[in-house]
Amino acid sequence: MELRVANVRKEFERFPALNDVSLDIRSGELIALLGPSGSGKTTLLRLIAGLERPSAGSIFFGEDDASHKSVQDRNIGFVFQHYALFRHMTVLENVTFGLRVRDSRRRPAKAEIRRRALEFLDLVQLTGLEKRYPAQLSGGQRQRVALARAMAVEPNVLLLDEPFGALDAQVRKELRRWLREIHDRTGHTTVFVTHDQEEALELADRVVVMSKGNIEQVGTADEIYDNPVSPFVFGFIGQSSRLRVRVENGELWLHDRSIGIKAPEVRDGPADLYFRPHDVEITDGCGGCIAGLVTATRRIAGTCHTEIDVGAGQDRIEVGLSQDQSAVVKGGRLAFKPRYYRIFPTG
Repeated sequence: MELRVANVRKEFERFPALNDVSLDIRSGELIALLGPSGSGKTTLLRLIAGLERPSAGSIFFGEDDASHKSVQDRNIGFVFQHYALFRHMTVLENVTFGLRVRDSRRRPAKAEIRRRALEFLDLVQLTGLEKRYPAQLSGGQRQRVALARAMAVEPNVLLLDEPFGALDAQVRKELRRWLREIHDRTGHTTVFVTHDQEEALELADRVVVMSKGNIEQVGTADEIYDNPVSPFVFGFIGQSSRLRVRVENGELWLHDRSIGIKAPEVRDGPADLYFRPHDVEITDGCGGCIAGLVTATRRIAGTCHTEIDVGAGQDRIEVGLSQDQSAVVKGGRLAFKPRYYRIFPTG
């Protein structure tokens, strides 16, 4: 099922939660809505689900304008962060619930309902647990039940709101891999909300990066990470360092000296230089470079993350050093050049 969000705006008592948002989702895609709290990602998901109505704009399921249809009429599957399972029902009863409460015209026979539920329990690797109650399951198992229940109704669109947010890190990682496999086998058009960038980049076919009610960028994990289109995306996706610089005659200046980076396509004036901490070249300090005093170091896996004070009121920046470069001690001086960077004018 293709899904199209067309110029949607949503206000809550005059507070703009979404600002003229448009998004096309292809049939069978797994899409991540990624952003910090307050970015509008959950509001957009609730609008797609029919739990909220847009203040303006339309939401299409295929060619059908579903903007004012009920949740039931949209036939969506919804998985919440905290499972939302019925505690007094067994696993099997939870999974069959959406089918059992349908009106008689759309309700399958009892045998078919049971067959379909057992099929999905097998798909989510919970065969043999159908008689247990939610309290007898782990958090990861409960979320699998919630997903089986959502898929059992054969939804047009599957929606997941922070589906792994209540689970510990190791279980989240296992379920991410498992969800991707389930999606590839079932082919549901799926939209999930997350603030975890690793989760979004690992799972999704495309990532929708949101900020302050707007879509900043839509693209694959590689496109979002390697070619961020705004300072927000560069700063939000992955680790980044930022320096306030000045562009003069196609060159970047930091304080009163050139740092050896050409920018012929950028207009003169103030700008921000963004780069990844690991994507730098350590230099001897001669010629154009960025240099400063090392104020702190910390080991993260195989990399030594080093904080540098370049002076003049700049925020401390971070550089990633390999093990053989990490002999730099606190209070020493370090010079480097970014290998990959983006320049965003600020004036």
